[in-house]
Amino acid sequence: MLIRKLRLERGWSQDQLATLSGLSVRTIQRIERGATPGLESLNALAAVFEVDIEQLKHGESSSSWSLEEQQVYEQVKEIKGFYSHLISYVAVIAMLFVINLIVSPGYIWAIWPMLGWGIGLTIHGLNTFEVMNLFGADWERKQVEKRLADKNSRQ
Repeated sequence: MLIRKLRLERGWSQDQLATLSGLSVRTIQRIERGATPGLESLNALAAVFEVDIEQLKHGESSSSWSLEEQQVYEQVKEIKGFYSHLISYVAVIAMLFVINLIVSPGYIWAIWPMLGWGIGLTIHGLNTFEVMNLFGADWERKQVEKRLADKNSRQ
């Protein structure tokens, strides 16, 4: 997580970091997802970020991020997930309409998966952009507090 934080603080993409460090984009992705980097990778990253290698070795936990940074990161991750979902929806529905028009142009059946998946996509978007947040941070906090209280009362 520290690698990602340092990269984002500098406004670099994974491609830019890979170019600057001499590592592959795939290696950067693996490290940012939690894989343990090798000594050569750590040396290259430490040089690029101008930090001590020990800081990178021991600073790989998400605890190096403030609560606000973690929340922003999670929100951006959710937005990215929504846009990936949207792109998949458009591509698959377009393909279904093409198949529909080739196979049975007299009956437009592709509208049914479009509507069904569209409802799910709409709900995903409403939750992602916090228009309708049924299971948001408040709900999560209440559930955690409830379960902790239940656990403590049993002990």
